[in-house]
Amino acid sequence: MSTNIVWHEASIDKKERREKNGHSSFILWFTGLSASGKSSIANAFARKLFEHNKQAFVLDGDNIRHGLNNDLGFDEVSRKENIRRIGEVSKLFVESGQIVLTAFISPYREDRAVVRSLVEDGEFIEVYVKASVEACEKRDPKGLYKKARNNEIQHFTGISAPYEEPLNPEVILDSENNSIEQCVEQLHHILCEKGLI
Repeated sequence: MSTNIVWHEASIDKKERREKNGHSSFILWFTGLSASGKSSIANAFARKLFEHNKQAFVLDGDNIRHGLNNDLGFDEVSRKENIRRIGEVSKLFVESGQIVLTAFISPYREDRAVVRSLVEDGEFIEVYVKASVEACEKRDPKGLYKKARNNEIQHFTGISAPYEEPLNPEVILDSENNSIEQCVEQLHHILCEKGLI
């Protein structure tokens, strides 16, 4: 890292942005296996927030890999860098006074903990979208599990690469036994109870 860089303080701080938006800003970090429903739930919840005049934005794993992280693979080192970058981008959204919803498998507990450490207490909410490998493989909307089983995809989480379940997530959404709408309502209820929205 260069020693010739200096942090430049912004003229508008996070508190002012939150006051103008009329709500808190934080990260909703959706983690879970591929096809567990992370992106679907995150986008449905973002729509609900938008309709209630909350400033929210979804960062989706596939979408981010089309641009910001298109130079990264899926080996462990690349996955760690993928999550590190997303963590830094998410922190910027929090500073801007917005609610950022991130939908990333993010298979390693350590990497999720690193993102949590980037922001203040209460600004990182881990949302475990829980579904078994069997249920996700049955859905397989992108055909990725089939490719992984045929060894066409290496380092595939849940098949040839590990997934470390969250130990103490703030929210668990059982997407195997509940619909997207039910998960959205559960999440909305929990965040209202916490006084975040």
